[in-house]
Amino acid sequence: QDSAVETRLMDRDSAIATGAMALFGEKYGDEVRVVSMGTALEGDKAGKTYSVELCGGTHVGRTGEIGVVAVVAENAVSAGVRRLEALTGTAARRYLTEQDRRVRDIAAKLKVRPDELLPRIDALVDERRKLERELAEARRKLAMGGAEGAGEPQFRQIGAINVMARAVEGVAPKDLRGLVDAGKRQVGSGVVAIVGLTDGRAGLVVGVTDDLVDRISAVDLARLGSAALGGSGGGGRPDLAQAGGPDGDKAELALQAITGRIEELAA
Repeated sequence: QDSAVETRLMDRDSAIATGAMALFGEKYGDEVRVVSMGTALEGDKAGKTYSVELCGGTHVGRTGEIGVVAVVAENAVSAGVRRLEALTGTAARRYLTEQDRRVRDIAAKLKVRPDELLPRIDALVDERRKLERELAEARRKLAMGGAEGAGEPQFRQIGAINVMARAVEGVAPKDLRGLVDAGKRQVGSGVVAIVGLTDGRAGLVVGVTDDLVDRISAVDLARLGSAALGGSGGGGRPDLAQAGGPDGDKAELALQAITGRIEELAA
């Protein structure tokens, strides 16, 4: 509709009584500017003004003067109230033209028509997730020295204790527990300590098989490793504990501290 926009100066209480919206609570003076526009054609407000607000801004004479409207942002102002940010008129047309150009450029790079972009993007996201899973599995196998059960055992003995201790690049802390569980299956009876390095930082998980937890605590070993990595402590259970620290370049020192303690316990 090309509706007229009306502005009136009123006292605040009278304005509120007319149904005007006051979005900013008490942040108004005694006299307020009431802006009204439009007439609803249907629904509960049919025949009534559909927008009445307290507002101090500059406004058009008729709603038709606004022209094209392009909403560019939305955020919450308070409970149940959303703030829309928009461009209008020439600025809105420029914005929409630029958005259309970007869509066409992206479509050209992906070698699809603009209307095929969403299916193509969905396919790329699925493909990326699949590759990330495959990469995580490849890193896991690499960290364990190849496929589980294949080739020579990937651990050594300290006294009578089987020990697997290694540092692996590009493995996130959240993935270390799975590596340690796989390592415990390989050693059968023993200790597994793995440091994962990402972006210069280190995560550490230590696992002890159930038959050794009365002699060796994973928590104690994790704390030793954490100290070498510049961290503070570690936590978990006697059979599985985790820690970490900012000094990823000290990974070997952390593993040496852990194996050194195992040597003491195995003596």
